[in-house]
Amino acid sequence: MSYSPDPGRYDSMAYRRCGRSGLRLPVVSLGLWHNFGSVDVYENCRRMVQTAFDLGITHFDLANNYGPEPGSAEITFGRILKQDLAAWRDELVISSKAGYYMWPGPYGEWGSRKNLIASCDQSLRRLGVEYVDIFYHHRPDPDTPVEESMLALDQIVRSGKALYAGISNYGPERAAEAIRVLRELKTPFVLHQVRYNMLDRAHERQGSFRLLQEEGVGGIVFSPLAQGLLTGRYLDGIPADSRAARNGFLKADSITSELLGRIRALDAIARGRGQTLAEMAVAWVLAQPGVTSALVGASRPEQIRDIVAGLSKLDFSAAELAAIDTVLA
Repeated sequence: MSYSPDPGRYDSMAYRRCGRSGLRLPVVSLGLWHNFGSVDVYENCRRMVQTAFDLGITHFDLANNYGPEPGSAEITFGRILKQDLAAWRDELVISSKAGYYMWPGPYGEWGSRKNLIASCDQSLRRLGVEYVDIFYHHRPDPDTPVEESMLALDQIVRSGKALYAGISNYGPERAAEAIRVLRELKTPFVLHQVRYNMLDRAHERQGSFRLLQEEGVGGIVFSPLAQGLLTGRYLDGIPADSRAARNGFLKADSITSELLGRIRALDAIARGRGQTLAEMAVAWVLAQPGVTSALVGASRPEQIRDIVAGLSKLDFSAAELAAIDTVLA
């Protein structure tokens, strides 16, 4: 059956400007880090992308190494794009990244000019597109000057392979250097992507969001639900089919009784607001000055619908914020 998007898809979603740029993103974007690889059920992937777009989510975030297998998330999304969304390409913001390990040898990871330009070319082939909207350097390279990596992003943009440049996982010092170089080059630079949630506030403490506000750059945060911890999934222990039980990025031994106590206390605050814990967790990151959009992952279309439904209540009272801080202290 052919797909036709919901004509009311833009009626309820809120969009925020990326810093001082002209680009606006939905406050919730869909990340394809998990559940879009070659090992996953294609029709479920397809339904999740359709559901997201029907709800006004226009931004789809990938990286060259997303899978598994690495590269397969881009192939999956490219297939969905060709099958369902090609006619609406100009309504989409597609982003990808390079910097983590992708192929053997000295050029298959990190941030050299060689790696970044080759990686972008490979991503475009897997996606089946002429350009991506945003291309990021996925992580800072300890052995390559920031200037070299940024010059590579500049060439990628100037060659028409990307419309904007971005960085990810940079600390404030290196981020400030990247911003300086790209500004001198007059490269359209719009986003810094970092991990941020109620249980991981490192970038807030380090001043990353303050820097982005000062420099007029957008901030997009991944793992706003802390790999599922900030949902109702772990309130009564570790389910057998959960990420923690599989000991992937989220380890079972990291879920201590103290952590569960905090999560239950946060859940009580969320219920007092008339929200689920997941809805409150997304609203909380969006309340951080400097955050443009929250990148959410999903394994089912229903999860996307639930998150978007929770966007009707993004404001917090001073008392609610103080109560959350007390739990997290």
